[in-house]
Amino acid sequence: MSAIIYKACRLFLLLIVATVVFAVPSRAQQTGDDIRQLLQGRDLDIKALVGTVDDIPGDVKEQLRSVINDLIDFQSMGEAALGRHWSKLSDQQKSEFVDTFSKIVRSQSLASLDVYRASVTYDEIIVSGSGAHVVTTTMYKDVPTKVEYVLRFNGDTWVATDIILDEVSTVKGYSRSFQSVIRKNGFDE
Repeated sequence: MSAIIYKACRLFLLLIVATVVFAVPSRAQQTGDDIRQLLQGRDLDIKALVGTVDDIPGDVKEQLRSVINDLIDFQSMGEAALGRHWSKLSDQQKSEFVDTFSKIVRSQSLASLDVYRASVTYDEIIVSGSGAHVVTTTMYKDVPTKVEYVLRFNGDTWVATDIILDEVSTVKGYSRSFQSVIRKNGFDE
């Protein structure tokens, strides 16, 4: 009798676990609504910090730089930009490269503040497992610009592993530059 009860309890527990696992999708398996909300919230935060004047105090610029760039997975972007050279680097070189790469991108992110005031529409969000592809259109000075995000779910949030502006990949653009320098002068340069 105890063997039957044991098997029945075990089956019951398996059914509960299966129900929980399959009934509650992980965040990465949900629809694109959470990604849209993330990007729209980010856009609103950026617009609130940018405001309407070009003379932004230093502390607000740092907040803005964080909001703009915290979505980016610099490690993944850096690794993809270096391509085959990445595996040849020591852990310290990788860390230094990612740090330098993120500083370059962060410093360039505030080159033009007006672009952050532009309206954005979210045209398409395709979620596939722990990855997503988002297509947006930014209307800046009456000129539509297609901006795409390649996202990956990283533990508890979505991060960008590439940003594509008018069909020009950020990763590929940096990759050409970095690989050219490495080929001519080596990685340390």
